This record gives sequence, C-alpha cells and structure tokens, in this order.
Amino acid sequence: MPKWCGLWPGYGTNSPPRFLKFRSSDGFIMFVVAFAVFTDILLYGLIVPVAPTALHERVGLSVDDEQRWTSILLALYGAALLATSPIAGYIADRFDSRYWPLIAGLVALGASTALLCVGTSLALWIVGRLFQGASAAIVWTVGLALMVDTVGRDGLGQAMGYIGMGMTLGIMGGPLLGGVIYGRGGYYAVFGLAFGLVGVDIVLRLVMIEKKHALKWEQQQQQLKGNPTDHPQQIDHYTSSFTSSATQPTSLPPDLEHQPPKTTLTTPATPTPPAARKPTKSQPTATKNAITTLLSSPRMLVTLWTYFIISVLLSSFDSVLPLFVESTFAWSQLGQGLIFIPISLPHLLDPVVGHLNDRFPRLRRYLAAGALFATVPPVVALRCVTANTLNQKVLLCALLALVGACIATLMPPVLVEASYIVQEKEEANPHVFGKGGAMALAYGILNVAFAAGTIAGPFFAGFIRESAGWGTMTWALALLAGVSGFPVLLLLGGFLFEKRGKGEEVEVPRS
Repeated sequence: MPKWCGLWPGYGTNSPPRFLKFRSSDGFIMFVVAFAVFTDILLYGLIVPVAPTALHERVGLSVDDEQRWTSILLALYGAALLATSPIAGYIADRFDSRYWPLIAGLVALGASTALLCVGTSLALWIVGRLFQGASAAIVWTVGLALMVDTVGRDGLGQAMGYIGMGMTLGIMGGPLLGGVIYGRGGYYAVFGLAFGLVGVDIVLRLVMIEKKHALKWEQQQQQLKGNPTDHPQQIDHYTSSFTSSATQPTSLPPDLEHQPPKTTLTTPATPTPPAARKPTKSQPTATKNAITTLLSSPRMLVTLWTYFIISVLLSSFDSVLPLFVESTFAWSQLGQGLIFIPISLPHLLDPVVGHLNDRFPRLRRYLAAGALFATVPPVVALRCVTANTLNQKVLLCALLALVGACIATLMPPVLVEASYIVQEKEEANPHVFGKGGAMALAYGILNVAFAAGTIAGPFFAGFIRESAGWGTMTWALALLAGVSGFPVLLLLGGFLFEKRGKGEEVEVPRS
C-alpha cells in the first residue's frame, strides 16, 4: 500500500498512521469538533443578513414578505434539526466509530451550501435550509458524544466550553461575516467563504483519529516490539471491546474502571450462568426504553428546557436584529452584520466558565440560574432603543454585550449536564441503556430541544415585533428567561434541597 495511505485511519497494517499521537490528542480532537460545530452553525448564520435581499432580488419575493420568509426559512432549519437529531444520536451510538457519521454530516453540509448558492427559486432555498438542519443534527450530536469519549469527566466542562464558544460564535459570527462580505464582495463572495470553510472541515475530519483507534495501533506496536504484557488488563479489555460492540455500555475510556469485565460471546451450547444471562436479556428492552429513561429524569427535562431557551434567545436575535437596525438606524447589510459583534465577543469566555464547572461542579446550578436571572434587565432595557442617535446605538451595543455574557455563562453548565446524567445512570446500572450506551442519544435529544427553539424563536420574536412592536418583544423574551431560572436553580445537578450523598446529586467530575 502507498505510504500516503498511512495518513488516514484504517489504512496500513504494519505501521501506524503518521503523526498518530498528535492526530489522536485531546487538544486536536477538541479543536476538530469545535471547528466542525463552528463551521456548521456559521454557514447557518451566514445567510441571515443575505436572505432578505436575496429572496427579493434572486427569488422575486416582495419586500413585504421578507420578514415572514426569513422567519420561515430559519424555522425550517430547526424542523430538520429536530427531526434528524434523535435518529442521528441513536445510530451514532450503534456505530463502533464516530468517524463516518461525522463524514455524513459533512456531505449534508456541502449539499446545503451548494443548493443555497445556486438558489434562484424558493424551493431550492427550502431544501437547502432542510439539508443544513440535518447536517447540524449529525455534527452536534456525534461531535458532542465524541468530545465526551475523548476527554472523559475531568475536562468535560472546559471541553464543552469550547464547543459552546464555537457554537455561539458561529451563530452570531455568521450574520456578522455574511453582512460584511455581502456588503463588500456581493452574493457569491459569501459562498466563497462557505465553500472554503467546508474544505478545511473536510481535511480536519479526515485527519482526526479517535482515541480508541489510536489505542489499537499502540497495542499493535507494543506487540511488535515484544512487549504485549505491559498492561495486560487494559489491553485485554480494549481488545474485547473492539471485537464486539456489545461489550461496553459507553465508549468513555476514562470511565472504564467503573465497568465490569467483559468476555467474548458464548455459543448457544455453552451453559451460561444466570448472572451473565440477565444483562444480555435486558439489553434490547433497555435500548428501546433509552429515551424514556432519559426523559424520566427531572434533571434531563430541566436541561432540555434550558437549552430550548438558549436557542430561542439566539434565534430570536438572528431573526429580528438585522431588520430592526435596518428600520431604526437605516443600516445596510454591513451594519446588519456588524451589530452581532457585541453579542458574540463575550462567548470567548465559554471555556473559562467550563473550567469553573470542572473545578467546582456544584457551582453549575448557580451559574446557570444566575445567568438566566441576569439576562432579564438587559433584554428589557432593549425596549429603550427607539431612535437613530449615537447614544442609542452605543446603548444597543452595550446591552447586546451583556446579553451575550449571560448566554456565555449559561451554555457550558447546560451542555455538561446531559453527559453527567448519562454517566451517573450507567454507573448505577451499566446495562440501563443497552449496548453502545446513550451518550450520542442524549445529545441528540438535547439537539431536539435546540431545534425546537430555532423553530419557535424566529416566529416568537419576529411575529411579536411585527404585530406588537419591538418593546413588547423584549418583554416577552425577558419573561421567558427570568421564569426559566427558577427550575434551573431547583433541579440542575439534582434537587437543591436533597441531602448530600443521596439521589442524583454527586460531585462530578472527580478530582
């Protein structure tokens, strides 16, 4: 086989892929996943400032239909995300590798970008947005599960902080770049950036090697060097896990010490002890009921609701902010893009918030609830922006920055909570979710909540602004955020008044 084949995972039999250590390192995998999420969401937001003008000039819609169809196209993206996320999560947990599902997401992303680029009819725009939603479902679900597989518990909060930063910078940076590039370079310049990012994403996803595949190469090298017994228990455990997908409930190498030893499958003629038969019989039922098991947890329900609120806030601003500054300040696409800078910059703090979550896991309920309560004043104060003056432009930017800081504080605790719920349930009962576990499924369900928010947000904010005005819309968004803070304070991480050492509230990750 040619030497260059060693660049890709799965090629070559005698020598490991080149740069194996770097390509399978925690830092590189975190960067690849964060960049994949960033790219996917950036391309979603890149069209936000372009859509109103493009729908008018390229598709032929009237100016009066711009707000309505801008909201509808954003909602269609959310509908595809909602429909595809649980399917992507379930299938990803059945795969031995997260690699190929990520590639499938890349194909959907490229197809959606091409359809929107050539779109001169409303049908092409609709199909393009649907493909974007399907791509996001795969990338978010599989990418977040891969992140958990890679870093385990100890660095999960910080890792999710990078994911949250990439996600939010993509959502808010997309309209920024779309408006600036469209204003300076035109319609096709915007898609030139889009195809360039897709190309970089292709290279990164092909180069990345998952931890468990890297470990197989390391074991092979040890055996070739004549040292196959350096770590016999670890090698035996991983060897059995790669020969049968049914050997472990989750794919989290850092947590392997919590899992019982597995053996190869016995033949029908071999007598099986009752203790060994019980998990095997319960696995199909547990797999079928995995969604029910997750949704029966009050913690999971609160996590889903909070993620829904995050999505409503972000997609609401995506829907109304460009048109608001256009009507209030007479800003062109350039200004409509630049207005997203204030709300985007605070998300550089996401990894810092995630690190605090890792160091002080009990703090996450107060971070999340405090962020929701703190969102209320700046969102309400947005109603004061009504005139085309310098003072009010500065006020708008300052208030958007405060809103962005609140969402940046809220995102990482919510993202890590889903993985904590799955891990703790599997520790209590390793077969509760059946073979393959439910990590990707949990994030698939989480993405359903986000998708529901992307559907509700544009309609909620767009139609309230259109029918009742900007001021009423800000009150409505503030009310959603403020009310949501109470269940988060009570239930995120376990019931607030539950005695320590009982129930679900345990101190994770362990230091």
